[in-house]
Amino acid sequence: MDGSSKEEEEDSTFTNISLADDTDQSSRIFYPRSQSLLSKMMNADMDVDAENQVELEEKTRLINQVLELQHTLEDLSARVDAVKEENLKLKSENQVLGQYIENLMSASSVFQTTDTKSKRK
Repeated sequence: MDGSSKEEEEDSTFTNISLADDTDQSSRIFYPRSQSLLSKMMNADMDVDAENQVELEEKTRLINQVLELQHTLEDLSARVDAVKEENLKLKSENQVLGQYIENLMSASSVFQTTDTKSKRK
């Protein structure tokens, strides 16, 4: 590609505005000629921003859901621990009551077994 076709390509896309009266190419600024190109770029940026926003909202929703599940798990674990403690306490009370009932039964003559056959022999 030679220099003239490159300039033609630039001219078809950009408007050349010189900052100085001289013809020095280094002092030129190129502005987009077409607003549709600019709007396409802005729309692409908006699409990316919209995608990022949707992605961010989804991540936030998932994080909140995970935190809620963690709190629920903590509550359930605490409940399990409380039930275990209550179970141990009730087992201990049952053992004490069982021993008490056995002692009462052994002390009472109503519950004494009488072996009449062994006494007859």
